[in-house]
Amino acid sequence: MTGRKSERYVAGMQHVLQISRKIDYALRALIYLATLPESQVSTMQDIAEALDLPREFLAKILKALSARGLVRALRGARGGYQLAKQPRDISFLDAIEAAGGPVQINVCLDHKDRCDVSANCSMYSVWKAGQDKMLEVYRNTTLSELALPAHAKQALVPMRLVRRSS
Repeated sequence: MTGRKSERYVAGMQHVLQISRKIDYALRALIYLATLPESQVSTMQDIAEALDLPREFLAKILKALSARGLVRALRGARGGYQLAKQPRDISFLDAIEAAGGPVQINVCLDHKDRCDVSANCSMYSVWKAGQDKMLEVYRNTTLSELALPAHAKQALVPMRLVRRSS
């Protein structure tokens, strides 16, 4: 394979443990809201423009975050969105699960009976340990940490402006 074919193959590969855009955008929106003063409300348009997110997709995400009690939607002329809880009370895991559902890296971790080889599987303990460590990090990381000026600035950079190294 030449360098070009290899690059195309890598670019087109599916990353099975990669988070979805929905989760990424939800986290970025929550971090953005966490950087605002407590009483400030931000319109969907302001959030979309600040983060360079598609407005329609953001609307669906904010609705899901609101339904899970992470975001408060305020109606009216001065309406918009704000966090429904203190940033220190919203974990990275809360945000991920609100946007994408429960985190599970392999089906056997939730429903061992769904795997035909689970009784003799040498991988189960590895999947379990990996998921447990990952969830611990997500559970123990809060929006207040991510909204610190140094972290928030990096997290909120629009994706299309981030250059990928070769």
